Amino acid sequence: MEGFCVYILYSRSIDRFYIGYTGNMDSRLEQHNKHVFKGSFTDKAEDWELYHSIPNLSEKTAKLIEKHIKKNKSRTYLRNLKEYPELSKNLILKYL
Repeated sequence: MEGFCVYILYSRSIDRFYIGYTGNMDSRLEQHNKHVFKGSFTDKAEDWELYHSIPNLSEKTAKLIEKHIKKNKSRTYLRNLKEYPELSKNLILKYL
């Protein structure tokens, strides 16, 4: 079992998603909501919530999956990742 995850956050107040990866999801979510990353995209809102995550990844795999998801830039794709678990499984297999 690995220690990283790819995460998708959602803010209702700005109706936007954010994609990232981390080794500590609880801490990272708190950091985003407390504006620890000054000037970052997540600095625009204080109501970020975890929308979806892909856990138990190596750091290398997490980085590759994060890049893949960001490249798609599609709300439909993000919703499908959450709704269809096999999509996340396929990403893991692709980037192992």
